[in-house]
Amino acid sequence: MRILFFSDTHGSTAAINAVKKKAKNADILVCAGDLTIFEEGLEMMMQKLDLIGKKVLMIHGNHESSSLLRQVCKLFKNTVYIHKKAYCAGDFAFVGYGGGGFSMEDKGFERFAAKLKIPRGRKIILVTHGPPYKTKLDYIWEHRGNKSYRKFIEKKKPVIAVSGHFHETEGKEDRIGSTRLINPGPKGKIIRV
Repeated sequence: MRILFFSDTHGSTAAINAVKKKAKNADILVCAGDLTIFEEGLEMMMQKLDLIGKKVLMIHGNHESSSLLRQVCKLFKNTVYIHKKAYCAGDFAFVGYGGGGFSMEDKGFERFAAKLKIPRGRKIILVTHGPPYKTKLDYIWEHRGNKSYRKFIEKKKPVIAVSGHFHETEGKEDRIGSTRLINPGPKGKIIRV
């Protein structure tokens, strides 16, 4: 499976055009939040993604509300809102948890993760807006990532953990054990799994 991950487009037509171009070589698209700047032009951005004609899995960032993005995703046939859900495609379960990006712990995520059921045999791909703690993806003068996400990664060992939020770490990759960590940035990155 070829997955096109992207994050933090913040309403940029140039970024969406880059995603659209790369999407020709992808099977599925995954947005790790902040599609807009405080929801301005959200429907228009979602329509552009929907017109690509491939599934687009979405979580909200800190620039969209959960309720509005959930509602807008329902308007389009190719967009799927995966916040607090596991969406299965092929051999993979895409586990989404949106919002935040500023807290170093997230009890809501921990409660969600404790109840999470992954179908047997599916490999996890974790999609969060904020990055896990103490990695190349969360280092801006000091580590500012989320310890709850890191604990989940250490315990569940997803194949990939994708996040955005920190523009300064766009394009960076790292690892926690066997898990590949990626901040794909607004123009996106295709990963073959």
